[in-house]
Amino acid sequence: MSELKLDLEGIRWNPDGLVPVIAQGVDGRVLMLAYADREALQRTLETGFMHYWSRSRQRLWQKGETSGHVQRVLSLHLDCDRDTVLARVVQTGPACHLGTPTCFGDPDADVFDELWNVFADRAANPREDSYVNRLLGDERRLRQKVGEEGVEVALAASNEELVYEAADLVFHLCVLLFARSVSWSEVVAELERRRR
Repeated sequence: MSELKLDLEGIRWNPDGLVPVIAQGVDGRVLMLAYADREALQRTLETGFMHYWSRSRQRLWQKGETSGHVQRVLSLHLDCDRDTVLARVVQTGPACHLGTPTCFGDPDADVFDELWNVFADRAANPREDSYVNRLLGDERRLRQKVGEEGVEVALAASNEELVYEAADLVFHLCVLLFARSVSWSEVVAELERRRR
């Protein structure tokens, strides 16, 4: 990852010494709005993880410090008026303390968010009849399934078969990513990094 940069001297701080920060995921969704002071942004630049100023608790905090739902920063940008920061981030887990992917509800929830929620539920509350639990309990078999599904994708002859087999591959790949604590947004971020 390239070194993070942000012109702290050029920011137009509000009267409380804060600046609004919009956190945007690699998929383009706005995740949340929070505030940062100079120290929070300095810590962000130093660590590569988003830090904010809590107006209610009156203290500096790192996103995810208690939940583990951290935001790894890809880039920081000032708007044209230099009074708002856009943080492009890789979000681990939900961004909102209510458990939704964003703090703006879940209008654009995608299948990957839903899958991760199912995987997390199965990991926390195992069920004997759960295919996901069988896969999570046998990583060797899970890796084999990813390989098998990859071959089936390569051999799919018709578009209908290709879509079906691709969905099987993506599902099993997602279970493997979850088992290894790798988020789908990290995969998207790597693809984004490669296109530059």
